[in-house]
Amino acid sequence: MTDQAIFPEVANPPVIFTQAEIGWTPWLQPLAEDELTDRHISGLVEAARAKSPYFRLLVRDPDVLEARTKTDKDIFYNTRSGLPRAERELAATAASRFNGCIFCASVHARFASHHSKRGEDVQKLLDEGVETDLGERWNAIVAASVALTRTPPVFGEEHITGLAAAGLDELEIADVIHGAAFFNWANRLMLSLGEPTPAN
Repeated sequence: MTDQAIFPEVANPPVIFTQAEIGWTPWLQPLAEDELTDRHISGLVEAARAKSPYFRLLVRDPDVLEARTKTDKDIFYNTRSGLPRAERELAATAASRFNGCIFCASVHARFASHHSKRGEDVQKLLDEGVETDLGERWNAIVAASVALTRTPPVFGEEHITGLAAAGLDELEIADVIHGAAFFNWANRLMLSLGEPTPAN
């Protein structure tokens, strides 16, 4: 296989934000599963990710992917203290909604709905956008996440104040920042490498 761009035509690509499972296809050739070396598998962190064309594309640089994946897992799964998982996922969903990353928004919206049991509110965020009213606490998380995501970012003291006023402590505020900042970057990477596709 070559490294050339493949730019496959996607029939009926998803064009609306959804909590349904959708696919993703790269514009560059990922490694095939039978090309993966032990170092590639180690870089994936989870061997099951070898099924994903996205991770098989990123694993061309296994050192960077390994660091990226461990950072991702620590931000979203290390919930022994700080922000509840649902609101970490809300921060990622808000960043993805603002950035226009339909695939990432679908993934993190499902997690936010599952962990919060507020599926209708999560869907409202997807349908109406980041200005919709979700209540004081969620509004503060969304506003801070969007401020970090804007180009250039406009995150400032007022967002910290808003999060604190909504009841978040310092560790929880840090988790909002980590979740939004990571997906601000991750969305832009995914948007530059491929596009969403209908579910297989």
